Amino acid sequence: MIYIFKRLFIILFLGGIFFIILNSGIIWFNMPNTKKYPIRGIDVSAHQGNIDWNLMSKQNLHFVFIKATEGSSWVDKKFKYNFKYSIENGMSVGAYHFFSFDSSGEKQAKNFIDNVPKYMKNEKRICILPPIIDLEFYGDKASNPPSSESIYKELDILLDRLERHYNKKPIIYTTPSFYKAYLRNKYTKYHLWIRSVFFAPDSIIARIFNMYFDKNQWTFWQYNPKGVLIGYKDGEKFIDLNVFNGNYDKFQKLFCNL
Repeated sequence: MIYIFKRLFIILFLGGIFFIILNSGIIWFNMPNTKKYPIRGIDVSAHQGNIDWNLMSKQNLHFVFIKATEGSSWVDKKFKYNFKYSIENGMSVGAYHFFSFDSSGEKQAKNFIDNVPKYMKNEKRICILPPIIDLEFYGDKASNPPSSESIYKELDILLDRLERHYNKKPIIYTTPSFYKAYLRNKYTKYHLWIRSVFFAPDSIIARIFNMYFDKNQWTFWQYNPKGVLIGYKDGEKFIDLNVFNGNYDKFQKLFCNL
């Protein structure tokens, strides 16, 4: 009996240490190989507080996705600052819009276009990435999902307006649950940025859990919601980490018309 209690104590102790380390962001389930995925990036919003982009850009980061807008009227209070100074510090930059199920595609497009510059003076030959649309469940939408027809109608309008205004086909960000509910075999001409925080999207484990994405299906992968870097304060401790599906030349060819 004493032996069983000792084993149980050791298991609980080690489990507790693992939980603490995991929750602190020191380690995570996904650790993409840097040789396989050399192009690294982050996504940020006002939640990260005040970002020192000079420091941030020196941490082997190639791109950043910055939250700009949400719905028909909301604007991230840090967007203008983050957009301006990430570009000035040499990062490839894209702005993203959080899609609302309760606003028209026209109004959402206007909100984004009114707040995200069409182009900027680009003396440092920086890549301005396509606009991104963040599609995921929020609030009670997962348990009370909108109809497919209503989503496609407004999303089609939003995608069309942004592509015509910026002359770039938008990137679609989504989660596996939203993808399975609405996007499977849809919008396949758009670059996909997929969230998969427990295993690689094209792994055997992903296939077992019906969350598999073929290697050619996705362009960006958000793999860690608890990254810890230096250069931001007065906000959340963690920052989302991402990789690009390819090497530097592929990234340049796809997004950097320099």
